[in-house]
Amino acid sequence: MTAPEPGHEAAVRYTGATSALERPSELRIQRFCLRVASGPDRGASRESSAFEFAVGTAPGNDLVLTDPTVSRHHCAVIATPEGFLLRDLQSTNGTILGEHRIQSAFLRPLAVIRVGRSALVFESINGDVCEPLADEERFGRMVGASPATRRIFALLPRIAASGSTVLIEGETGTGKGLLADAIHRESPRRSGPFIVVDCGAIPGPLIEAELFGHEKGAFTGAHMARPGAFEAACGGTVFLDEIGELPLDMQPKLLRALEDRVVKRLGSVDPVALDVRVVAATSRDLRHEVNAGTFRSDLFYRLNVVRLRLPPLRERREDIPLLTQHFYSQLAGDSHLHPPADLVEGLVRQELPGNVRELRSAVERAVLLGDPALAAELGADGRDERVTVPAIPLEAVPIPPVADPLAPDFSIPFRAAKERLVTTWERSYLSELLGRTGGNLSRAARMARMDRNHLRELLRRYKLRVTDD
Repeated sequence: MTAPEPGHEAAVRYTGATSALERPSELRIQRFCLRVASGPDRGASRESSAFEFAVGTAPGNDLVLTDPTVSRHHCAVIATPEGFLLRDLQSTNGTILGEHRIQSAFLRPLAVIRVGRSALVFESINGDVCEPLADEERFGRMVGASPATRRIFALLPRIAASGSTVLIEGETGTGKGLLADAIHRESPRRSGPFIVVDCGAIPGPLIEAELFGHEKGAFTGAHMARPGAFEAACGGTVFLDEIGELPLDMQPKLLRALEDRVVKRLGSVDPVALDVRVVAATSRDLRHEVNAGTFRSDLFYRLNVVRLRLPPLRERREDIPLLTQHFYSQLAGDSHLHPPADLVEGLVRQELPGNVRELRSAVERAVLLGDPALAAELGADGRDERVTVPAIPLEAVPIPPVADPLAPDFSIPFRAAKERLVTTWERSYLSELLGRTGGNLSRAARMARMDRNHLRELLRRYKLRVTDD
């Protein structure tokens, strides 16, 4: 991606704070328009009205072109605090800025963008699009203090109260499932079931039965009739996770169910009326998949009624301290316990490609093990610096002693109890292993039938030393 040059003005501004101590209450997006300077649609123009402005031949775009050399979803202009970012959406013929074909680049006023045989001129115009930011730092079980997250929180009450289909986009680990659950819990269907279908985890031949159900004898192994997810979610919400993984041959069947609001079990001709709300999520950009022919455009339009994008943590670092505090007190079992400052500072500096899921795992290691290698990055002088996370004394974690180490302890969460037991067993096993092998790493790895590097990492975690590496 081409970085913005000096002189670029922010396309997104946060306003409403009257002092440095107050948080902004409003988001303002600079308006712009794209004008077709040449090509079959010469003279056409459209003004922006949101964060993103999409261009292509498909009817759902903001600027719809008739140029046959333009892809259905060709490119998009996105407002960011650094400026207006032009992104190619994996189009067939590419997006040209100046003399270069780009994947993404920041725009200057009056920049000329070439798509297919058409040329578009980017023009800033007076006025802003204003969106409110929620005062609260929570919605359901979701937490976040950044403007990007509070913008979503401000939208959710209205979205949850409607019955509209919602498409949630975001990288792996950003919390798409938690957002879907929050929408359900705050909706008029909250008393109904919330049924989750992971479209990427179910084998292709079984996905139809999982979604629509089957009768006894419909296929080998169908020993009894079973309702599908849509029937089971009657009166509630069905959450189609990783919808981008749905096999192509299943997509028209899902589209028909969404359009007609009826399904038929495998092995049956009797229609079953649906009373469900659909929320779908994907870690892919479905517009790319539509261009590639791996996702049906008509199903995309049917799902894309309300579209929410959950930003990755690197775009909302202000959320990391609050999330760290939330996970730390939750995993330690004490709402008054605060994470060490070094832990918070180290996590804020991390890239965290696994997003909230990776953050939670890092905090869990700190709670259970006092892991000293949670964060590493180059310091200002070029040296490798590691944030040392002080181990939590056992007495700081409210785990009463038990006579039998295998006895269940219901005073702490299941995950914490299981991890503590595993940790105790691993340390005991590794200590005995080193004793039997005289501390020789190679002999220990052979005896445990374990990779040397993996064994070395485990020994470092438990601060156990070998005599001969």
